[in-house]
Amino acid sequence: MYSLTIRDHIMIAHSLPGEAFGPAQNLHGATYVIDVTFYRPELDENEIVVDIGLASDVVKASLGELNYKNLDDLPDFKTRRSTTEVLARWVFDRMVRCIADGSLGASAKGITRIRTVLNENHLASAAYEADI
Repeated sequence: MYSLTIRDHIMIAHSLPGEAFGPAQNLHGATYVIDVTFYRPELDENEIVVDIGLASDVVKASLGELNYKNLDDLPDFKTRRSTTEVLARWVFDRMVRCIADGSLGASAKGITRIRTVLNENHLASAAYEADI
């Protein structure tokens, strides 16, 4: 299996209601370093997984929907906590959508799996990974 990983980051504000979250129940900021890995069993006709420049642009644009935002104000998180795990799935879903709508180019149709990792700091991260 071949893979390509694109890394970017976002800065957000949010709160996490519920006793389990202790002081994070209050509004606070977070900076995530995000890795999006695309997998495919065979390289395309150009011998790549997907165009790196295009993938970088698509990841940045998708993350731009969250960057410098208070997630508590966004419709996607009105009925769901914006935990790191939930955000990992949110990024995954955006990448699947970008493959389907052609934003990642024709060669992206060969991608069979995606893994998104949100690094909260050098000690903790959460991920979502699945076949598409």
